[in-house]
Amino acid sequence: MLNHYESPIRPPLILGKKTLKNITNDILNPIKNKAGNLWWISLLISILAFLWGIGCIFYTIGTGIGVWGLNKTINWAWDITNFVWWVGIGHAGTLISAVLLLFRQKWRLSINRSAEAMTIFAVIQAGLFPIIHMGRPWNAHWVLPIPNQFGSLWPNFNSPLLWDVFAISTYFSVSTVFWFMGLIPDFAMIRDRISNPFQKKIYNILSFGWGGTSKDWQRFEELSLILAGLCTPLVFSVHTIVSFDFSTSVIKGWHSTIFPPYFVAGAIFSGFAMVQTLLGVARKVLSLEDYITRNHIEYMNMIILLTGGIVLLAYISEFILAWYSGDPFEKFIYFSVEASKGPFWWAFWALIICNVIIPQFLWIKYVRRSFFWSYLIAIFINIGMWFERFDIIVLNLSHDYLPSSWAGFIPSFVDVGIFIGTIGLFFILYLLYIRVFPVISQSELKTILNPEKK
Repeated sequence: MLNHYESPIRPPLILGKKTLKNITNDILNPIKNKAGNLWWISLLISILAFLWGIGCIFYTIGTGIGVWGLNKTINWAWDITNFVWWVGIGHAGTLISAVLLLFRQKWRLSINRSAEAMTIFAVIQAGLFPIIHMGRPWNAHWVLPIPNQFGSLWPNFNSPLLWDVFAISTYFSVSTVFWFMGLIPDFAMIRDRISNPFQKKIYNILSFGWGGTSKDWQRFEELSLILAGLCTPLVFSVHTIVSFDFSTSVIKGWHSTIFPPYFVAGAIFSGFAMVQTLLGVARKVLSLEDYITRNHIEYMNMIILLTGGIVLLAYISEFILAWYSGDPFEKFIYFSVEASKGPFWWAFWALIICNVIIPQFLWIKYVRRSFFWSYLIAIFINIGMWFERFDIIVLNLSHDYLPSSWAGFIPSFVDVGIFIGTIGLFFILYLLYIRVFPVISQSELKTILNPEKK
């Protein structure tokens, strides 16, 4: 019987009567055992999608950007939509790993590894689109501040497009180091338990001579906190700089000071939804039901509700400010009455249904703790966030200040193919990752096991 000075015991984050040995074996089994049919089918589908995308990329480079659906009015569309969408998805990984580590949230331990890997794979996809959009990707080094013998090629440091290069490359580098460093104790565990000589040699190299001494753990924890401190401002700065691509322009609907916090909240919103999607697959395929529990799903859904509320507030602000300004051109921004019934009405209502209406079901506790409904809602949120970026770019550009230049946009099969190819590459990387790397940090997970079960 608890008195009023004591808090109730929190529900366990690990189900079943697990011991330290059970945790080690459960995390190691997907690596030691052969892959199932579901994994091979998923990999085959991902490879086919990736090959389609590769074909479309080579066709674009060989023929020119004209094979895309762009025109003189809408010169940013499908590619930049996908770029912002992928960067946004990559945000949740660093948030789960770094910010929740600094706040000592133990529920992150079962999901942080997949989230960190998702960050790296998503940023790789995002980086492809600006390079392809150049039209001449072999000259991509021109955007870097590298003087050469033909004269100075130093770019314009006032351009947020250049800030993107530095911010995203820094974000990618720090996130990769943070992810790999957390894997070192698990690589050592695999090295000591696996029997295949070739695999043992590979994991011995990856473990960097980890011995599990107190000094090793001290340095591991110190470096974790340092990298978490570096990653935390990156969570907010990277997508803030991405929003500057729009907010520093003079185009109506883009020139808005609300974009930086709005983009950051939207990125975390979509990123957590993608983590939910990936964990829903990994939980069943790798038999991790005892480690990815309803409590993990509910905590993540609470963050989705919070960031979704911030996004909704930004939508309302955009609508009210555009209406109150009385500017006739503001009637055609992505969030307005005209957008809801104009030529892109389908994209507008896809945004409203997926980002505003469907997430409200998470207020119901049964839905918030349901694996099936959480998985389904997460997919809708990712679709809605893609349409949000599409609406911001295409709707605002389609109605320029000069009515004679108003135009529509229809993506070509090459546009669609490249996007599907990046989805295929993303899942190829993730599927290979869950086969050769431990999806959950067994070393950290053991720290929250109840003492009597050790």
